[in-house]
Amino acid sequence: MPDLLIELFSEEIPARMQARAAADLKARMTDGLVEAGLTYAGAAAFHTPRRLTLAIEGLLERSPTLREERKGPRVDAPEKAIEGFLRGAGVAKEDLKVQDDKKGQVYVAVIEKPGREAAEIVAEVLGSVINNFPWPKSMRWGSSGLKWVRPLHSILCVLSSEAGTEVVPFEIEGIVAGDTTAGHRFMAPRRFSVTNFEDYAAKLKRAYVVLDAQERADHIWQDATNMAFAAGLEVVEDKGLLSEVAGLVEWPVVLMGEIGSDFLGLPPEVLQTSMKEHQKFFSVRNAKTGRIERFITVANRETADNGATILAGNQKVLAARLSDAKFFWENDLRIAAKGMETWTEQLSNVTFHNKLGSQAARIDRIAALAREIAPQIGADADLAEKAARVAKADLSSEMVYEFPELQGLMGRYYAEAAGLPTEVAAACQDHYSPLGPSDTVPTAPVSVAVALADKLDTLTGFWAIDEKPTGSKDPFALRRAALGVIRLLLVNGLRLELKSTVQTAIVEHYNALQFQILEEIRKDEYTAMHQFGIKSYNQFKEVQSLVSEQLSLASDKQNQQDTFIEKLGQIDLSNFVSDEDDLLSFFHDRLKVHLRDEGIRHDVIDACLAMPGNDDITLLTRRAQALGDFLKTEEGENLVQGFKRANNILSQAEEKDGVSYEFGADKKFAEDPTEEALFDALQAARPQIDAAMKAEDFAASMGAMAALRAPIDAFFEAVQVNSDKEIVRRNRLNLLSTIRSTCLAVADLTKLEG
Repeated sequence: MPDLLIELFSEEIPARMQARAAADLKARMTDGLVEAGLTYAGAAAFHTPRRLTLAIEGLLERSPTLREERKGPRVDAPEKAIEGFLRGAGVAKEDLKVQDDKKGQVYVAVIEKPGREAAEIVAEVLGSVINNFPWPKSMRWGSSGLKWVRPLHSILCVLSSEAGTEVVPFEIEGIVAGDTTAGHRFMAPRRFSVTNFEDYAAKLKRAYVVLDAQERADHIWQDATNMAFAAGLEVVEDKGLLSEVAGLVEWPVVLMGEIGSDFLGLPPEVLQTSMKEHQKFFSVRNAKTGRIERFITVANRETADNGATILAGNQKVLAARLSDAKFFWENDLRIAAKGMETWTEQLSNVTFHNKLGSQAARIDRIAALAREIAPQIGADADLAEKAARVAKADLSSEMVYEFPELQGLMGRYYAEAAGLPTEVAAACQDHYSPLGPSDTVPTAPVSVAVALADKLDTLTGFWAIDEKPTGSKDPFALRRAALGVIRLLLVNGLRLELKSTVQTAIVEHYNALQFQILEEIRKDEYTAMHQFGIKSYNQFKEVQSLVSEQLSLASDKQNQQDTFIEKLGQIDLSNFVSDEDDLLSFFHDRLKVHLRDEGIRHDVIDACLAMPGNDDITLLTRRAQALGDFLKTEEGENLVQGFKRANNILSQAEEKDGVSYEFGADKKFAEDPTEEALFDALQAARPQIDAAMKAEDFAASMGAMAALRAPIDAFFEAVQVNSDKEIVRRNRLNLLSTIRSTCLAVADLTKLEG
């Protein structure tokens, strides 16, 4: 069985595209070969800045001959039907066979597809792959009609076996496949021939090309950390940058340079971001001081002066970049020292969303919401409001304008420079967190209050204008915001009534939208209905007629707004905004995903969601965790089965009799000792369950409920509920109702599966 080696050699491929391109080459080539009948033992793809390589082992020498018998129409079928079958099968009528079938005699075409040589199939598949390669961006060059990410120079395509090496006959747009490739662009540019993958990889290494991207990354990291360690420093780890730099070089040469003393006073995050974004440098930190003091750069070649010239050039360019950063930093500090109000005022000219107003208006809403939330979570209301008012001020700073990824972090520096309390400065940085399921969650009360207010304002705002996530689309990252609220509450063990908080925030958004609605009503009523989600046309007309007369008398825009709000407050406005229950359901959906990742079954969560207080995320989660743990025990599993049996019998009887058996059972009508024992157990358990639930001790309530398992099991084994005696039957059904109500006091067990 031969091995296949393919190399597509081009100008430099952008680093961010290389890994995906290598995977696409492997997937498309192997899929095409298998579809054509060529199976293989294994395949591996590689990439460097100038080449995509695919090595396939154990390829079949030729595809197998395929024989297919295709059943056609009956022999007495119309001639046109027979002709259509012949065209589809690609055979002549005299080549058809006649076979007996349950419907009579039918024509059968025997179609034989002969096998083909591997080289022929490889050439066919490779041509299709190159012509249809899924580059994010591609280009044409010269007079060629071929599209590739960068000009394609050569194609290496060989089949190798014990018998020797064969070049696959292949040509595309004047590029003829061969058995040669080139080494490093500067250090070994001459072309050389190869016979198989082992020969190819070895000769590339001698030609200063490291084929494996992971090997290049490991080499860079090892040399960088060794250099830093020798200087008593450490490299700031950045896996994304390491992967990118490994895609920029074929022969990595690691060099360490110094940062000018003028720039060492810059915040380490500024230095790190500037060097990473502009120069693709790694930051080298002094572990004792936390200060960035040097940088690591990776050259693509060895030089006679051991990289001195390269370092000198890099340091010159870096100094120019850091001079800009230093100017931004010093200028921003001067503004911050006078007070951050200048920046927040500028945000009144920055639109957050065309329906939700400016960033300044958003800050006002967040500040009001943070002040309301703060007492509920143990934060100082004045500090929370102050922090909310300055948390986004750094969006107007020059540093954040240049490096948007530093928003929040720079806010902390500037708040400290302005002399604001430590809690306020920390909130400036932390209020964006958590940004994902693995991001750090703030724990300082003021930071948590502002972070919650920020995310809740975003969610309620987009809910108010009916811009909700749909399917896989979530352009405003509302799922991430909801998960952020959930994690803030759970990690900090906070109790917050989400429904009332959300309702308050939605009302604030609605108040801001009222005058916009008015303007749209005056311009185009149908536009207003569509844009603001007004669902009742009669209500729309009511609003329009109610305010039109007063508006004509109003002298200016402010009077119009006041009149509009006053009159609008006199009627039901429920259809103008989304119901807060819908947003609460959205939170519940995100909580389900979060808790499922922690091993809690979805039906357990549903059973707890059906209980009162389900807008308290922390309480809801504790209940779900306790129920989940309870159901993992034998007592819990058996008790649920006993409950479901009782509930099913009771539900069927209530449906049949048309009455509800919930008036209480009486022990004096019990006829069996197990029945009496169940009465006693229920009477003893209910106060314990109620007390535990009142104390929100769900584990204790589950434990009290577990004591019912044995008497319920014994009752069903010894007693027939539907007794011939009507009084006894009715009493037993009422007893089942007591079982149901007792168990449902903990969670809605009817939601559990199985």
